[in-house]
Amino acid sequence: MDYWRERTLPYQPGQASAYKVSRSKIELFMQCPRCFWLDIRMKIKRPDGPPFQINKAIDELFKKEFDSYRLKGEPHPLMVEFGVAAIPFQHDKLGEWRETFTGVVTLHKPTNLHVFGAVDDLWTNDDGEIMVVDYKATAKEKDVNIDSEWQNSYKRQMEIYQWLLRQNGLKVSNTGYFVYANGRLDLDGFNNRVEFRTKLIPYIGDDSWVEPTLTQMKQCMDGKMPRVGKSAMGGDCDYCSYARQRTELTMEALRSAKQR
Repeated sequence: MDYWRERTLPYQPGQASAYKVSRSKIELFMQCPRCFWLDIRMKIKRPDGPPFQINKAIDELFKKEFDSYRLKGEPHPLMVEFGVAAIPFQHDKLGEWRETFTGVVTLHKPTNLHVFGAVDDLWTNDDGEIMVVDYKATAKEKDVNIDSEWQNSYKRQMEIYQWLLRQNGLKVSNTGYFVYANGRLDLDGFNNRVEFRTKLIPYIGDDSWVEPTLTQMKQCMDGKMPRVGKSAMGGDCDYCSYARQRTELTMEALRSAKQR
């Protein structure tokens, strides 16, 4: 009960107890320090989008599928097809590391931040290195890749997991994999099922940005609310821009009403 109560409390500048920040909160800071500050300090969150229940179902089915090969200590056929010399990794804490509100955990002592993130899967290669694996799903005519700018968040996600596992003393490969399922649109009909083509996409991560970012996050948490609109990556924050325009329109409407 204390865990759930603690994670809903706003951050108090200079507090002695460690403060929990998830992988998604790090991503939020990267997108917009102001949105991050409002979330952490005031518990004012961005509006939630619709849940991706189909993607969630695919994730769960992938886990069951890879777990069956984990028990056998054998490579999944996709590993064989794409020439990945690995097998699913077995570890007593894998179930915990996959749980959303526990995940892989470390205390970053310089900032006193309790950092956590839930992995989809882990594989191990012939050198005994752990490879982070993330499941993704979409449906489009073109072949899937991770080359778009908006997919940089996928790459940061994987790098945070690599960093977390290293903080737990594991030997982690820089190379991780996206198991990317693409729903086929070229079939004649639905026929009560959707077929997918699945592709393994390697990605070489670099987690050197994580610790400096945690330091910047803590400075943000202890400081005043950042200015509107600028993200940590440059450019305007769409949420802040919308909120500002909405406020301006509301004030204009109030002024017009008073003049009538």
